[in-house]
Amino acid sequence: MDAISLKAGSLSRLLGQWRGADSADAAYRLLARALRLLILDGRVGLGVRLPGERELAEVLGVSRTTLTAAYGQLRDEGYLLSRRGSGSVTHLPGGRAAAGEIADIGEGDSFIDWTAAALPAPAGLWQAYEEALRRLPAWLSGIGYEALGLPELREAIAHDYARRGCPTRPEQIIVTSGAQNGLTLALRALTGPGDRVAVDHPTYHNALGAILRNSCQPVPISLPETGWDLEAMEAIFRQTGPRLAYLLPDFHNPTGRLMDAASRQALVAIAARTRTPLLIDETMAGTGFGSPMPAPVAAHDPEGHLVLSLGSVAKRHWGGLRVGWIRASEQRIAELGRLRAILDMATPVLEQLAVTVLFERESGMGDRPAMLRARCEKLIALLGEALPHWRVPMPEGGLALWAELPHPEASALAAMAQTLGLRVAPGPRFAADGGFERFLRLPFTLPEPDLARAVERLAQAEARLHRRPFRDSESPLRLIEAERVI
Repeated sequence: MDAISLKAGSLSRLLGQWRGADSADAAYRLLARALRLLILDGRVGLGVRLPGERELAEVLGVSRTTLTAAYGQLRDEGYLLSRRGSGSVTHLPGGRAAAGEIADIGEGDSFIDWTAAALPAPAGLWQAYEEALRRLPAWLSGIGYEALGLPELREAIAHDYARRGCPTRPEQIIVTSGAQNGLTLALRALTGPGDRVAVDHPTYHNALGAILRNSCQPVPISLPETGWDLEAMEAIFRQTGPRLAYLLPDFHNPTGRLMDAASRQALVAIAARTRTPLLIDETMAGTGFGSPMPAPVAAHDPEGHLVLSLGSVAKRHWGGLRVGWIRASEQRIAELGRLRAILDMATPVLEQLAVTVLFERESGMGDRPAMLRARCEKLIALLGEALPHWRVPMPEGGLALWAELPHPEASALAAMAQTLGLRVAPGPRFAADGGFERFLRLPFTLPEPDLARAVERLAQAEARLHRRPFRDSESPLRLIEAERVI
């Protein structure tokens, strides 16, 4: 497979201010260090062909000698390979070089993607579609564009909120094409370019992407060892004046923690005092292990003037349905309906009908909570056997573990795992500023045999990562620890 080439301009933008303001170190060493961190972080993938020395030197405004020395140092450390006719290709010390080149996978084994925290469709989903098809003819005489959603689905969602302790009118609901579409819609409605958006830290990586694409600035609020630091949250609300706060109190992604009822009430009180709208992501609310759930945050703002709730059936039933919703005040819902015309117009009718059927027929989650708990405990046991020096706390729910490594090497470990046929999500993916190099998110949604194979490959990757000592007296992993907030 031909290596992917990275243009000099693109690499220059990734490098940013690589020289540093006050560093007295040689320019080639600073450049080598910056390139090394890009490779370890995964921002420059393995098997990628870097720009030629002359081209990159011109773009960076350095001498050809500096570029040659920097590339030479990276070759000596094992981060670049030189190939005749192919230039300099990124590599990981002790690993295999080319993208797509998988080592030590036996015949019949397959690549394992361990990054998706989602489950396959439940048994009987086709029956909901079958009933939806039976109901579809009643809608075929219309144009099919229901900007706020089908009335019966909005009513079903409102009834579900009431069941969970938050009385809701159908007029307070807009149906969206999944939670990500709802998040984009809310950001378009409430923020503008340059606005600040407060977020849990770590937080859901696709939410960070949506915030940045909306030209907003995420303001991280660090999570303590357990729970939420509401005092720090109020201080940040007052000091930074965010346009809104995006928070995940229901089996937080990626940590799995659950905000208690008292904290939810206090959170809404803080938002009221600081006049900070709350965008509460409830997409993981249906992934508990069976313990009683506190009422939604919106129960403390029943009219929805301050709290916008973002929900979805992706984790509760199946991601392929692509149906979500926003709960807010009737005025806000009307505003969102008008704005939606420039985004996606409406959610497909057939999927809305299928979800309506699922809400009507749902009588609890059956044995799913027990299955999730069992699979979670199984993964913790596998990690305890293969990687006993890791810290892997039991979450309160959700679909993944937030595993803590002994050293800040998550990006390097993820890159090494890829060479062994395993894709994992390192901590920096869930960070607003590139931190959390001590963490990996490890879903327990794979079947148990696949979990066992994944853990085995992860342990092999860690062993390979530590097998070869670095030649430079300044370890790249120590550089990460020194230059990042973990």
